[in-house]
Amino acid sequence: MAKGTTAMEVRADGVAVITISNPPVNALSLDVMASLQRNYAEALSRSDVKAIVLTGAKGRFCGGFDITVFGKKPKNEKPGSLSIDFLSDVVEDARKPSVAAIDGIALGGGLEVAMVCHARISTPSAQLGLPELQLGIIPGMGGTQRLPRLVGLQTSLELMLTSKAIKGREAHELGLVDAITSPNELVNTACSWALEIVEKRRPWLKSLYRTDRLPDLVEVRNVLEFARVQTKKKAPNVPHPIVCIDVIEEGIVSGPRLGLMKEVHSAKVLEQTQTSKSLRHFFFAQRATSKVPNITNIGLIPRKIKKAAIVGGGLMGSGIATMLILNNFKVILKEVNEQFLSAGIKRVKGNLQSFVGKGQLTQEDCENKFSLLSGVLDYEQFRDADLVIEAVIEDALLKQQIFSDLSKYCHHDCILATNTSTIDLNLIGQKTISQDRIVGAHFFSPAHVMPLLEIVRTHQTSSQVVVDLLDVAKKIRKTPIVVGNCTGFAVNRMFFPYGQAASFLVDYGLDVYHIDHVITQFGMPMGPFRLADLVGFGVAIASKKQYFQSYPERCYKSMLLLQIMLEDNRTGESSRKGFYVYDDKRRASRDPDLRKYIDKSRNMAGVTQDPQLMKLTDNDIVEIILFPVVNEACRVLDEGISLKASDLDVASVMGMGFPSYRGGVMFWADSLGAKYVYARLEAWSKDYGDFFKPCEYLAARARQGASLVKDPEFHFLLISLIHLSILVTWTFC
Repeated sequence: MAKGTTAMEVRADGVAVITISNPPVNALSLDVMASLQRNYAEALSRSDVKAIVLTGAKGRFCGGFDITVFGKKPKNEKPGSLSIDFLSDVVEDARKPSVAAIDGIALGGGLEVAMVCHARISTPSAQLGLPELQLGIIPGMGGTQRLPRLVGLQTSLELMLTSKAIKGREAHELGLVDAITSPNELVNTACSWALEIVEKRRPWLKSLYRTDRLPDLVEVRNVLEFARVQTKKKAPNVPHPIVCIDVIEEGIVSGPRLGLMKEVHSAKVLEQTQTSKSLRHFFFAQRATSKVPNITNIGLIPRKIKKAAIVGGGLMGSGIATMLILNNFKVILKEVNEQFLSAGIKRVKGNLQSFVGKGQLTQEDCENKFSLLSGVLDYEQFRDADLVIEAVIEDALLKQQIFSDLSKYCHHDCILATNTSTIDLNLIGQKTISQDRIVGAHFFSPAHVMPLLEIVRTHQTSSQVVVDLLDVAKKIRKTPIVVGNCTGFAVNRMFFPYGQAASFLVDYGLDVYHIDHVITQFGMPMGPFRLADLVGFGVAIASKKQYFQSYPERCYKSMLLLQIMLEDNRTGESSRKGFYVYDDKRRASRDPDLRKYIDKSRNMAGVTQDPQLMKLTDNDIVEIILFPVVNEACRVLDEGISLKASDLDVASVMGMGFPSYRGGVMFWADSLGAKYVYARLEAWSKDYGDFFKPCEYLAARARQGASLVKDPEFHFLLISLIHLSILVTWTFC
């Protein structure tokens, strides 16, 4: 079955309008490109056609190349047949001019096709960009060669290396498009422009051969070398940003045709790298989280949430309130007294002002958003709320009382959600009428910044409530994962062994700072000890107790170091002393005094340096810290807490900062193989105890040689790069 097509209509004025049609985003596919070549061959051969306008159906120009066809191109297709033989040699070098009429989106391959045209007309709100680097590849149809010639070298580097999408108006200012017009006038304006080129009233420009926006070669080399240095700092573990810079340089220094050839070859090589495979997996996994078997496929329609209420105005509650009003929800914020309420409202205002400071909100927008917030000291205004989110301290009895009160004031369809990160939802809702509306809505701090939302359902939570929260997540631009009810849910439960494994290594002789260094070199945003400082020792110890109660058979039993340091008023970053010491700007540095606490902890635990562990390589350290995380993730799947391994990949990246260029924790482990992970854990468990003992789920996959990651059941086509422009910008952190 054909995957998309193009259609050509020749107007009375002699302009052939070719329209790309491949819903939902008019992605380029092999079928679309074949159809486009046929249309061009006809248009160029017809004597009644003077010029060509290329556009997209239903208000979208083109969302890029269908990434589901990576690796599926015809075997007899020679390298560069699209980029060079067709786009460059046929379209760009044609005897008849082409003009791109851009509305909606022109991303990835869509923008590359537009840049081949001799002019580009855009609507003001159209989005244009080359987001390929977020998939571990580079633009492969001339983007690395034409963009620098249209907008300049420095700007093109920024757009490509950050995968930034820009609006049509900014694209016009930069020189990427030639004119701005309304959607209603787009095609007519493009046709007029094309005819004016024919009549020599407009310049006939070939982007590939322009040099007026390029600096001299000395400056080119200086700019590119600086870009390489900065890129290696920001993305030390991935190849494609440096390859992109190299390809750009080839075209400027050696000529655009050689640049095109190098681009084609490099794109093909990068497509097969583990980095690209990992990023593509994450791309699809992220979009599959909102598809939940037996919930989202049974015909339920989300109910409208008009008014939300937040109980608790602390850091988390104020962050949740901020996020809701930013997305135009009316919000009631409740606190226990005027002092706390005033502080909570002040936090929300401060959060909004931070967006103004970054240029993401105007002052007028800020004030309009803030007007959606009301503060209260009782539950009277909760009576017409559609959603309540409790965000108080982790105290089970307090939460029980709040939910009991809520059930008396809120209408029977109101969703009652808790932001708890560890406490059993059944315990929280024990005194609440109608258990089917109780659900977990676990945001990550700061809630108005972090992209993940864990939606936690009990056995009694109704499917309708889950569907409603999935819809809220979409509206507030969060990536949701639906999980079951257990201590720690998915993210925190998966990663509780992370800190314990690190403590184990320190107890047996390894250096705190070396461990953190190794883990950050692997790609985590911070090591386990720097993370403990950030979270705070009080929170870390309270969480540890929860896991010891729930999973006593597999917790590392020592972990005395935190308690010893806490007793000496070292609480982490908040007290400026933890594993690190902190200056006035909260910059961390190593503390030579840490050694005495470690020695005391070892003495109390009765452990000494282990000669074998002292010989661990950096790779061994990564595995001994992260394989227990993989093991726990396998238990989460086995127990049905999470239904898809791909959801855990998304959770690990968005909740804990696991590097997306490794695909997520399960995809990374799968790339090493279940047999290998099992064998390492089994060996460590024999030497060091049940903390490392592989679970049966992992053992079974090792025996069977089975994958740890099954491809998600996609019931919809995710074929374009349209959403990449709004992805979280920590892909290469």
